[in-house]
Amino acid sequence: MKTETTGSLLRKQQHAPLWLVVAAFAAVYTIWGSTYLGIRYAVQTIPPFMMAGSRQLAAGIFLFAFSRFRGAAKPSLIEWRDAAIAGTLMLTIGNGGVRWAEQRIPSGMAALLVALTPLWMALADWLRPRGKRPTLMISAGLLLGIAGVALLARLGEHREAAYGWSVAALLASSIGWACGSIFRRSARKPASAFLGVAMQLLAGSAGLLGLAGARGEFRQFAFNHVTALSFGSWLYLVIAGSLVGYTAYVWLLHVSTPARVSTYAYVNPLIAVLLGCTLGHEVFSHEMLLAAVIIIASVVLIVRGGNRSVAEKDVKQTVVESTAVPISE
Repeated sequence: MKTETTGSLLRKQQHAPLWLVVAAFAAVYTIWGSTYLGIRYAVQTIPPFMMAGSRQLAAGIFLFAFSRFRGAAKPSLIEWRDAAIAGTLMLTIGNGGVRWAEQRIPSGMAALLVALTPLWMALADWLRPRGKRPTLMISAGLLLGIAGVALLARLGEHREAAYGWSVAALLASSIGWACGSIFRRSARKPASAFLGVAMQLLAGSAGLLGLAGARGEFRQFAFNHVTALSFGSWLYLVIAGSLVGYTAYVWLLHVSTPARVSTYAYVNPLIAVLLGCTLGHEVFSHEMLLAAVIIIASVVLIVRGGNRSVAEKDVKQTVVESTAVPISE
């Protein structure tokens, strides 16, 4: 079975034009890396939970309609239930926390903290009943990741309390995303990957818009106060981040190897930091540079260790189910 799977994958790779593969990787790397700066601009004049919820709703409606038009079967109630659980953990908690935190914290630092999601996934997978014990490489990555978090937290010792709450929100976001990812492995999902993500987006947007209503964001919002930069960023996040980026990602899963596709997990933070320091004019100190090196090294060890610890087919399933849409999305 493994030989057939690998041979089929190689045949698909041979039929895929090299320029198109390169373009898809470039899209996943740059678009998903740029979403952190896009979020920072969007929440400047659009309330965070309203911004996140409306964006996920727009992308979810489009993907759901697209999937059904392509012949995807009508989802069952159980599939909707599991999509709601995953959407709440991964999008309401995961996405919502990132949007809220980026009102007060640089996009580059947010990307670094979110990059630690594989760390929390490894821990959650280990601590669950009959969980999988981490390999030596993953264990080393866990220790490095914890050191990186400690260093970033230390940088906020002399800042206002809002900085500490933002760091806590980002950690809670990545933990929520990790728990949702673990849950999705055993959840009931439709056969269509696009339909499954659409259901998750719709369920998550309901939670986000509910939070927006509870916080009074709809009463505070006035469209004439939204700047062109914020609205353009929102539109960019919907079209480029959710639709173009995700389409390129799913296509790459079929024409490339899981190990190569998973490299976005440690390339995206580098892109986010670079854009934050250049276009976003964010300050990046030597201590943050050290924390970035430590965290990226941690993610590389965890991702590479996970890829080597299971069979190719299992890796592909893990990548599809656990990282279908990055937390910044």
